[in-house]
Amino acid sequence: MRRSVRAPGRSAGALAGGIVGYLVFVEFTSGVLQGYYTPLLTDIARHLSIDDADVNWLEAAQLLLSAIVVPVLAKLGDLHGHRRMLLVSTAITAVASVVLAFAPGFTVFVIAWALQGCYVVWLPLQVALVYDRSRGRPDAAALTRRATGLIVAALQVGGIVGALTGGFTGTLLADRLWLVLLIPALLVVAVFFVVLTKVEESGERQKGSIDPGGVVLLTTSMLVITGGLTFVRLNGASTPWPWLVVLLGFVLVVPFVRHELGHPDPLVDVRVLRRPAMWPVLLTAGLFGVSVLGAQGPLSTFARTDPDVYGYGLGLSAATVSLLIGAYVISLLVGALSFAPLSRRTTPRTTLIAAAAATGVGYLLLVPLHDSLAQVLACMTVAGLGSGALVAALPAAAAAAAPVGRTAVATGLTNTTKVMGGTFASAVFALVLANGAPTLAGGVEGTAGSLSGYVSVWVICGVTALVAAAALVCVPRLAFSDPVTALPGVEPVR
Repeated sequence: MRRSVRAPGRSAGALAGGIVGYLVFVEFTSGVLQGYYTPLLTDIARHLSIDDADVNWLEAAQLLLSAIVVPVLAKLGDLHGHRRMLLVSTAITAVASVVLAFAPGFTVFVIAWALQGCYVVWLPLQVALVYDRSRGRPDAAALTRRATGLIVAALQVGGIVGALTGGFTGTLLADRLWLVLLIPALLVVAVFFVVLTKVEESGERQKGSIDPGGVVLLTTSMLVITGGLTFVRLNGASTPWPWLVVLLGFVLVVPFVRHELGHPDPLVDVRVLRRPAMWPVLLTAGLFGVSVLGAQGPLSTFARTDPDVYGYGLGLSAATVSLLIGAYVISLLVGALSFAPLSRRTTPRTTLIAAAAATGVGYLLLVPLHDSLAQVLACMTVAGLGSGALVAALPAAAAAAAPVGRTAVATGLTNTTKVMGGTFASAVFALVLANGAPTLAGGVEGTAGSLSGYVSVWVICGVTALVAAAALVCVPRLAFSDPVTALPGVEPVR
């Protein structure tokens, strides 16, 4: 079949102005969801009559569900259409977001909060849609990186807008929290109609079906791990049997892997994970999830903790915390936009290693530097630059390393492992923040997390990011790069 040619810049621009333009709005809304609630977590905790440390259990519930639904919806996307699954996940997220605003109590709120986590699958489905459009071009990997950078940049802009809007509306409408929580729900409803009317379906289809045994085994393992951590929280870290439950959850991963290896059409293709260019990326995604997902709640509650009462914290209002989160997300935006140009000057592998190292250094700097807003902001800026590059890099790298027909599954795996890392971290962080929680004058138990707990959170985030950087050294030097460079000024297209 004869192919036509046109300038590479025009091709990328057409792609960005077409489907990517609409996907930018989708991911902008995802960013709003991720940023909007963070300055409000202390207000939500008081509304639900729970302590600051227990906010992490909300995050753990959402991340747990995300870890289960992402591989399922990503697999369904490869089988039945990425746009179709994007619509399904958006509908679930919209309903859950509306329920959050009117939830009568903690139980309903937790369930709705967990279901809202379906938005986590949006990015891998969008990357699959973009990669489907660029497949067959000699610079498909580079084009996907550029488009993913635009989408992730929209995610970070959405995070900034969400954090600022959440903080200021939370302060302005402090006595009407339901109205504050309704605002992002309306935006998600708008996303549903944008996808329904403007986004075209992908052309690639993989033959096969969902692996129900894999779904059951994965779900069981995740539930047992999280349930064990819940028992640790309720019974104390010194009680041995809850830790045995956690260990059992990890042991259950073994039959899941064995089942997937023996299944002709697995939910998670473990063989793909063995690829030299893939396993370090997925390990990095899991370790990265510890900080990018697990540490947001502790950052918000530490910033809201009153130093005059507890002797530590920044004592910020919801509006001021939104400025801190907004500044952090700006650094994420800069990092995301820097990934593609830095990759062109070096290699995608080198950029990934540098990004993971910057994330680790930023969090470790918080250990000695957390006494003022300026110190915390400087540390989070360093971490944000690295984190932003990783958010953009990981799904694009997975797409480049994936076999044909498994793009959504591969990119979904980066989100799944990231979410699993965040799930485990959120539960662990809830435990370390509750351990040694301060007692106020008169023996009254305080609601703030312990200072030693916050320091532990920052150390864990820093060390896991540095381990990720070390793992990425194992990636082949030219992994994720285009195998053939297009001729100057000419690009074959379908």
